[in-house]
Amino acid sequence: MPGKLGIIALESAWTAGKKINAILSEWRGGKDFLIPVQCPRFGTGEAKGVITESVRGRDIYILVDVCNSALTYKMDGAINRMSPDDHFQDLKRIISACNGKAERITVVMPFLYESRQHRRILRESLDCAMMLQELENMGVDEIITFDAHDPRMQCAIPLIGFENVSPALQFTQSLLSEYDDLKIDSKHLMFISPDEGAMDRTVFMATLFGVNVGMFYKRRDYSTVVDGMNPVIAHEFCGESLEGKDCVVLDDMISSGGSMLDVAQQLKKRGAGRVLMFATFGLFTNGFEKFDKAYEEGLFDRVFTTNLIYQKPEMLEKKWYCSVGVNRYVAAIIDRMNKGEPMADLVRPAAKIKDFIELYKK
Repeated sequence: MPGKLGIIALESAWTAGKKINAILSEWRGGKDFLIPVQCPRFGTGEAKGVITESVRGRDIYILVDVCNSALTYKMDGAINRMSPDDHFQDLKRIISACNGKAERITVVMPFLYESRQHRRILRESLDCAMMLQELENMGVDEIITFDAHDPRMQCAIPLIGFENVSPALQFTQSLLSEYDDLKIDSKHLMFISPDEGAMDRTVFMATLFGVNVGMFYKRRDYSTVVDGMNPVIAHEFCGESLEGKDCVVLDDMISSGGSMLDVAQQLKKRGAGRVLMFATFGLFTNGFEKFDKAYEEGLFDRVFTTNLIYQKPEMLEKKWYCSVGVNRYVAAIIDRMNKGEPMADLVRPAAKIKDFIELYKK
C-alpha cells in the first residue's frame, strides 16, 4: 500500500489545494495533509524549491496550475508575469526537493502543459512528449490530467501511470441544474463538436443523453502560416437539421474563443435554439469583449467551464458565465488513488451520468 498521504499545492494551485485538503480532512477525521513549500527567487529571476517538512515514505500529490496568469515575480527589478514555462520549472524544483525520499509522487496537472504542441509537422519541437518524459525521468510515478487535448500523448510514457479524467459528470450536473426545461430527445437537443478533435467527447456525451451529434470541420488555408498555424477560412457543418434545437457545443478549452463564437454564429444561422458552450478550461486569452457582444446579440446563452485552472475575477461576474466546481471530484480521485482502489468509474463516469439524466427526466 502507498505511504501516508501528503498534498503539495504550488502557489499556482494554492487556492484549490486548500479546498481539496479541507474536503479530504473532512473525510478522514480532521487530518491536515498539506505540506508547505516555497519557490523563492533571486534578483536574477532564478529560483529554488523548498519543502518545509519531511516527505520520507509519503504518498505525495503535487498540484500545479500552469495556466495561472495572475502570479508575478521580480527579475532585475522589473515585474514579470509567470508563464506556463515558469510554472513547469517550479514543479520540477519541488519534485527535485523531494530528493527521492517520497514513497510515490503523483503530479496533478489539470491543464496538461504544452498539450497543444502534441504532434510534429515538419521541423517542429514535440514539447508535450518531452515534458512527460522529463517528469518520468525525475521519478514521477503517475500523472493526473483532465480532458487532455490529445490523450494519445500518454504513449510517450508507457511505463508510468497516466489518468486522463473527464469532467463530464460535473458538466451534466451543472447543465441540468441550470436549466429545468431541457427536452432530452433527438427532436429538441443536439450535441455539437466544433472540430474533428472534439468528436470523442461529443459522441460520449450524446450517447449518454440519447441524442444526435453534429460536427464542424475547419477548412484551412494550407498555403499560409500565421503565428505558426494555418489560418481557418471557414467552419463547415456535417449533420442533420438544427431548426429549433438546443445545441450544446463541447470542447476541451476556450482560448481566444474565436472558433467557439464562429460556431455559435453558424448554429444560429441554421436555426438553432439555445446555444450552450462547454469547455473544460476557460482561458479567454483575448479578453471578454467579443463574448459580451455575442451574448448581447443572442448568439449563445451560457458558457460553462470548470474551476480546474485560475479563473479571472472579471469572468466570474459575467451574466453568461457558469462555473463548474470540480474540487470535490479531484479530492475523490486523490482519496481513491491513495487507498489503491479502482478508478474506472471516476475517470469515465458513464453510469452516474445516465442515472442523473434519468432522474432529471422524471
